[in-house]
Amino acid sequence: MNGQPSTGISVWWRAIRQDRRASLGAGLLGGFLLVACFGPLFVGDPHDLVAIPLQPPSVGHWLGTTGQGQDVLAQLVTGTRVSLALGFSVGLAVVLIGAIVGVTAGFFGGRVDGVLSLLFNVFLVIPGLPLAIVIAAYLPTGPYTVALVLIVTGWAWNARVLRAQTLAQRKRDFVSAAVVAGESSFRIVTREILPTMTSLLVSQVIGSTVYAIGAQVGLEFLGLGDVSVITWGTILYWAQNDAALLTGAWWTFVPTGLCVALVGFGLTMLNSSFDEITNPRLRMERAWRAYLAKHGQVATPSTPVVTDHV
Repeated sequence: MNGQPSTGISVWWRAIRQDRRASLGAGLLGGFLLVACFGPLFVGDPHDLVAIPLQPPSVGHWLGTTGQGQDVLAQLVTGTRVSLALGFSVGLAVVLIGAIVGVTAGFFGGRVDGVLSLLFNVFLVIPGLPLAIVIAAYLPTGPYTVALVLIVTGWAWNARVLRAQTLAQRKRDFVSAAVVAGESSFRIVTREILPTMTSLLVSQVIGSTVYAIGAQVGLEFLGLGDVSVITWGTILYWAQNDAALLTGAWWTFVPTGLCVALVGFGLTMLNSSFDEITNPRLRMERAWRAYLAKHGQVATPSTPVVTDHV
């Protein structure tokens, strides 16, 4: 028994194809994922010194070379794999931890809620980015350290939101019916409460991934990562270290910055459309407005939304 009908994968896929924002976001993200998976097979070793330093884009090197004479395209493609892997891993991890803490606090209430709420409120009081910089400065450098720092500083907000949602859901009739039926707490949470939060969980994963990619690039740009590992952040670090902006070597940092922006844009487009995809009322309202537009009518706030035949 669930309080909200489940949304099948086929329904999601049809909705993504019909929504321009979702299609654009999925296309951008899919392109970057293909580059991350297969791109390194078609470029050379990003550490090799292949040409004169700070050579502009040419036929031999499509995105030019770095201040050390390495191929920028090879570094960008290789960095895509590491940065996206870290971003999605952190995004999933912070939502998972947030869900465990937040749902546990909201479902059990009482002292459990008090202790867990105090825990994530402490993390929320401390500014996230300064805390991440301080922690990263005292830990060994590397992608795993950056991931750990972002997870430690990023899970609390998700926990707070999911706690509030759980508090509202646990008073619903379908939860009370499950309790009367003798279902275990674990089953009630996983089979009754969490499915009603599908849209929220997806939104949190996407939002946390955007945050993780941006924060990772920022920390590594400041030199708080392992600069020997090629990521989008370390590419920008070396570009800054080589005074690329002062020398006009735009090709060493503009393509990387553009990739960060495009991935964030694609994820944001997906995020903005998922609520409509998973919300039947919003889907019906959009279909009704499209029907009115097709027949030359203008939808106004007073225009009724007919749902009897949807």
